[in-house]
Amino acid sequence: MTTEEKIKQLREELNHHNYLYYVLDKPEINDYDFDIKLKELQKLEGENPEFDDPNSPTQRVGGEVTKIFETVVHKYRMYSLSNSYSKEELEDWEKRVKKLVDGNVQYVCELKYDGASINLTYENGELKRAVTRGDGFQGDNVTNNVKTIRSIPLRLKGNDFPKTFDIRGEIILPYEGFAKMNAERVENGEEPYANPRNTASGSLKLQDSAEVARRPLDCLLYNIVTDNLPAKSHFKSLQKARDWGFKVPEEPELKNSIKEVLEYVNYWDIHRHDLPYETDGVVVKVNDLHQQEELGYTAKSPRWAIAYKFKAEQAITELKKITYQVGRTGAITPVANLKPVQLAGTVVKRASLHNADQIEKLDIREGDTVFVEKGGEIIPKIVGVDFKKRDPKTPETEYAKECPECGTELVRNEGEAQHYCPNYNGCPPQIIGRIQHYISRKAMDIEGLGAETVTLLVNADLIENYADLYTLKKEDILPLERMADKSAENLINGIKKSKEIPFERVLFALGIRYVGETVAKKLAKHYKKIDALMDATEEDLVAIDEIGERIAQSVVDFFASEENREIAQRLKSYGVQLEIDAEKLANQTDKLSGNTFVISGVFERVSRNELKKMIEDNGGKVSGSISGKTDYLVAGENMGPSKLAKAEKLGTKIISEEEFLKLL
Repeated sequence: MTTEEKIKQLREELNHHNYLYYVLDKPEINDYDFDIKLKELQKLEGENPEFDDPNSPTQRVGGEVTKIFETVVHKYRMYSLSNSYSKEELEDWEKRVKKLVDGNVQYVCELKYDGASINLTYENGELKRAVTRGDGFQGDNVTNNVKTIRSIPLRLKGNDFPKTFDIRGEIILPYEGFAKMNAERVENGEEPYANPRNTASGSLKLQDSAEVARRPLDCLLYNIVTDNLPAKSHFKSLQKARDWGFKVPEEPELKNSIKEVLEYVNYWDIHRHDLPYETDGVVVKVNDLHQQEELGYTAKSPRWAIAYKFKAEQAITELKKITYQVGRTGAITPVANLKPVQLAGTVVKRASLHNADQIEKLDIREGDTVFVEKGGEIIPKIVGVDFKKRDPKTPETEYAKECPECGTELVRNEGEAQHYCPNYNGCPPQIIGRIQHYISRKAMDIEGLGAETVTLLVNADLIENYADLYTLKKEDILPLERMADKSAENLINGIKKSKEIPFERVLFALGIRYVGETVAKKLAKHYKKIDALMDATEEDLVAIDEIGERIAQSVVDFFASEENREIAQRLKSYGVQLEIDAEKLANQTDKLSGNTFVISGVFERVSRNELKKMIEDNGGKVSGSISGKTDYLVAGENMGPSKLAKAEKLGTKIISEEEFLKLL
């Protein structure tokens, strides 16, 4: 046997034993024999570097150091899930699903694992890249660290997998491994970790992959994403993933109704504590992949899936003091400072009180014994007071009248729940918050500039607004705390690179109240340049589809400020993209303006997403369901009969893919 053949044989053996032990939990050899084979392979690879393989089993021991994690844009966006907390909410979701798709609907129920989301990319059966969820649009490349997780296959089994595909799952830390890690830390005199989820998430960003390899991380996979999946249903795709060597949990089940779904939920609400890892709910997905495509997505989540969250955990503790925080828009949030209490695996010291109405409704007072809950929200909230333990002399809570940061008298607009500090240009947290929003990932994504550095820049009087960022010089920022030469250079380069960010994201970055990512896209597409938007009236704005009075008033108020207009003009003069670039503009027309389309079926020449983009780029609107307002039904193969019948009944014009392309 040649050296190359011996190396190949050892790799195949080790991969096989890894799979048996970490995925199937059915080991055939003991740890000692496995380690002997691994050491033999390491020795052969070290002596014969010409046979190097980045996906060799020896890569699982780690050793590479990553100082800066590269940002990678997801090919397929990682959406978040809509949450539900009751039978009624699940039934409402089912009604929406059945309104949009034809035929019987089956559901796949899966447990919702509480870990760190990961996107794995495979090419030709080999692990190419591992990227964290990030903001859903882009995440961090943590491939070196993920390769150390032994349940993740570096090379797939079989040969019927797509040439390129992504698979998604959750990196978790099982209870047993977490307990062992904490026992070692306590023995070494170190602080124990708070909970498995945060520890798993933090492990992915460790610089030394050898340290990650020492942690007993696991990975549970649950969703394949590709344009050519060799299965017609989600349930079958999970089986495919198992066949290829992925660790797909055995708990998912196929259900025919929401009644059956609820039986699954009720069972696991009790038995989840028997599992070796954390789970906080059930994910319900439409099984048929064609139906999933028909249902599509909202701006934030898939319409074909929903998470049912188990009842939130509660704790009882003392409310020590109520303080007030100021957000970037001037909104005031009351905060309950609590006697520290253990809740859902973390120590809770603070909880949101939302607004004055909530405090009054629950009659919350300083010194009260309160019930704290951690449900779907990341931040815990107070849900009630134990009045039996209240001192009768405790005074009622009097809501703050002045801004805790600048002393300005607070205002509360009619019909709104929150109080605001109107000192837009002089209140420090508002100034800092606006700049922090501007540089954030979904906005300008300025590399090398974080929230803490923004605070340092403002406090050092180097910047007063986000336009000032573009006047910074390296020598200005070098004296700042913890600012080395390379850090200063990266910051300046990051600011310079942000000039390439497209108009719609710049518009979101400006921080206009109520103008989120989706609204910013609509406004950018409609007005095409900032000057036109700055001069728009409330009536002009309300005339745009899906722009209501509240958004319109907010936009008008923002640009009524001379300072905001001046900042926008300064950004423009520095080269920030405040209009749609010519190439993108050339691909947009008003040919389909005023027309509403529904897309249904499977298409040959272009995908459903491409069809949707073509409609929107040419001024049309895409709707999910047929109504009297629908102008065209673009009909593909395998379209549901009820959708076709409804279109015929309403007199909607039915066109083929070919006819639609001719329209353009």
